[in-house]
Amino acid sequence: MGAPLKITVAEPSVILRSGMLAVLEHTEKFKAEVYEVSDMEHLKAALNWQHPDVLMVNPASLGLYALQQLRKEAGNPQMKCVAVQLTVSDQTTLRSYDEVISIYDDAETIVGKLFKLTAEGEQRDRRHEALSGREKEVIACVVQGMTNKQIADRLCISAHTVITHRRNIAAKLDIHSPAGLTIYAIVNKLVELDAIRETVGEPGES
Repeated sequence: MGAPLKITVAEPSVILRSGMLAVLEHTEKFKAEVYEVSDMEHLKAALNWQHPDVLMVNPASLGLYALQQLRKEAGNPQMKCVAVQLTVSDQTTLRSYDEVISIYDDAETIVGKLFKLTAEGEQRDRRHEALSGREKEVIACVVQGMTNKQIADRLCISAHTVITHRRNIAAKLDIHSPAGLTIYAIVNKLVELDAIRETVGEPGES
């Protein structure tokens, strides 16, 4: 079993928080390093030093705080966010979470959802490691709006080779849209956000 999965449980209710902690600390499916946050006003500061892999939180406790903004301000853009559903929640809100757990789920279901969520993340990490240095350079060029010919000229390779790299990238990452590739490049620090902003509106070709 590899490094422990770092999980932050953010919940004001001591009863609910204790219940979630008990489930996580007694599972044998994975090793967990669990933190707890009882005061939501201190959540961002806690995430800054805990740097968890997963945040479990009741969406109602966050109010209008956007998850993407929370990830950014906590300095942890790859943090998975799991909604702990206590009552009927707005489906639009729940769609922004990586997973949803109900307080009526049994322990096996909760652990299974977390295991599946983090296993998918590990698979994406392995796919990232499988990218060659040249493929990462191609991604950076693509998300900056460069055409195949411009990429070829920049990297001193043929346009045909660029197309081959792009096909391999799509197959390895299972990402087939420019928007998805852009998000991937930003999260994995293959390109600076300012570099993308500068190219907005410039023509490009697939």
